[in-house]
Amino acid sequence: MGRRPEKEVVKWLTLEELNEEIRSRKVCAEVLRKLFFIKELYKGAAVPKAAKEVGVSKVIGYVWLENWNEKGLEGLKPNYGGGRPSELTEEQKEELKKILEKRDDWTTREVRELINEEFGVEYSIRHLSRILKSFGMKYSKPYQQDYRRPENAEEELKKT
Repeated sequence: MGRRPEKEVVKWLTLEELNEEIRSRKVCAEVLRKLFFIKELYKGAAVPKAAKEVGVSKVIGYVWLENWNEKGLEGLKPNYGGGRPSELTEEQKEELKKILEKRDDWTTREVRELINEEFGVEYSIRHLSRILKSFGMKYSKPYQQDYRRPENAEEELKKT
């Protein structure tokens, strides 16, 4: 018979409800793994043994147990909080969007230089494409145009 777990597990759900939650979460592997860990604790396993069963360290097991005890199922869901704040403010982004809408043949290098000149911020080309995508702008190769084409080419074509 194993030792008694150092920390008691709060039983937010019955074992049947826990099993149902496991069955319904087959697509979310991150939460599913944590639910298997909690299920092992429900069965009476110690945190180190349950952590080893699901392939995480003992420390992570205690973190998961703490989150479960405090918030229940919500404590097991991943928290993708934030990230680094943007160097451009929302007002600057709106201003940039208005400038970009004046023309429709910008290259990413031109946009990068524009942002550097106007706002004093330097972005990588990769991040710049993310910003343009957030504006709803398409990122593609420019359509080739013949420099010899007259301005009224469409009208000339209709006449013939």
